[in-house]
Amino acid sequence: MKYNDISHFSHPQHRLKPSYTEVPFKCDGCKEVGIGSNYKCTTCNYDLHVHCALPSPSITHPFYTKCSFQFLSRPPGPIARYCNACEKAVSGFVYHCKLCGFDLHPCCAKLPTMLDDGEVELYLYRKVGSACHRCGRKGRSWSYRSKCKKYNLHVACVKEMLVESWHELYFGRSGVSGDYHDLCGKNGKFETRIPRLKGTLESYHHNHRHQSKGKVKKCCEMAGLAMQFVISAVLGDPTTLIAGVVGSLMSR
Repeated sequence: MKYNDISHFSHPQHRLKPSYTEVPFKCDGCKEVGIGSNYKCTTCNYDLHVHCALPSPSITHPFYTKCSFQFLSRPPGPIARYCNACEKAVSGFVYHCKLCGFDLHPCCAKLPTMLDDGEVELYLYRKVGSACHRCGRKGRSWSYRSKCKKYNLHVACVKEMLVESWHELYFGRSGVSGDYHDLCGKNGKFETRIPRLKGTLESYHHNHRHQSKGKVKKCCEMAGLAMQFVISAVLGDPTTLIAGVVGSLMSR
């Protein structure tokens, strides 16, 4: 799909140009992290996800059949609001259902229900009964689950991994409970490292001692491939694998 320059209500002083980056950025609309296709004002270093730059006035979602979500430039009301898909705070652009009070980040609202590259098929679920490869827990946020039902990743956990990894790289420490606003340096740019998965996945499979080393390795490789799709989708560009950033996940 070819994109043209646009005028946007959130940045009226300049037109935004279609762009593409393998360097993570903070979307100035929803305040969430992004990568890949976007709209940008190079003069002001102003960036928007495609979903935030070209929002639908209203949407429906198959997980909430009774809801009608309206696009808002800011969360409604004085109280803190959280995305029902990823459980993270809503700080900017949002799809809000006035009737039910549900909220969805624009990128979460547009997460594909299926990701498929010919090797791995992942399906989006509101809830699943199996444990997440990242946290080992069931339930929680929306999840991507493989067709074979062996690989399950919470959308919330993918976002947490991104935050923790960039905190560790930029601030030199891990285990920091921050948000995407904290992850920018003085120049407003995100660090470019994507979270390591090798240790996470091997730790998960360590409890499954009955599995052979070869089977664990293969399982980690397939789960790593699955994670590549989920990261790309969560960051707002599910149509492509961000090869330069995500491609070497399992080797790190």
